[in-house]
Amino acid sequence: MDTEAQHTERDRSSPSSESGPAPADAPDTEGTEERSRSVFASFMDWVPGGRLTLTALLCMGALLLVSTFVVQPYAIPSGSMEPAFRPGDRVLVNKLAYRFGSGPQRGDAVVFDGSGYFGDSDYVKRVAGVGGDRVVCCDKRGRIKVNGEPVDEPYLFRGDAPSTVPFDVVVPDDALFLLGDHRSDSSDSRDHLGSPGGGMIPVDAVIGRADWIAWPLGRLTSLKRPDAYARVPAPGGTHG
Repeated sequence: MDTEAQHTERDRSSPSSESGPAPADAPDTEGTEERSRSVFASFMDWVPGGRLTLTALLCMGALLLVSTFVVQPYAIPSGSMEPAFRPGDRVLVNKLAYRFGSGPQRGDAVVFDGSGYFGDSDYVKRVAGVGGDRVVCCDKRGRIKVNGEPVDEPYLFRGDAPSTVPFDVVVPDDALFLLGDHRSDSSDSRDHLGSPGGGMIPVDAVIGRADWIAWPLGRLTSLKRPDAYARVPAPGGTHG
């Protein structure tokens, strides 16, 4: 009994003595790890600031990737979208919002490239009409109508009328009719009806949807699509 127990203990503690030398073709994992550490150490020595600089570069690279493909910060330059956005606000634009089959919806606040349409810059406006919609200003109560349905717009700047400029447009497919919330201080689709594109912006020019106000911290909030357009029928389903 004692002999068997001792033999078992020796097997567990010294397997190499029983199995003989390692095969000649066995991978040299220790050597590979040592070389990897040596290369990494050499790189760290080469980079000014060492590990701290490398960490900063990696963080910057990650932020660049996020900004390019996922979320992009955008500074609000004017009061054309008050009261939702104030000059100096920093909003985060969701660049994936329309990348998986869904397109901009009425009521969305979108950032878009206005080059060739509004001007050589990026803009933020609210979607008032999508492809196929008929957008008219105004009904007897001064409201815009979309596909015959009057729209009460709770986000308008206090004291502003929905529009002092009459219009009656049909939005082409794959295009958007865009208005600022501060109508008396906004240059938008109404002002470019005679420009190339008829004041409409191609959906492809949309950078993303403004989903968050990130700065200043006192205004930190997520943004929801207003339900002002909930009763608007689909294009072709007009009733007025």
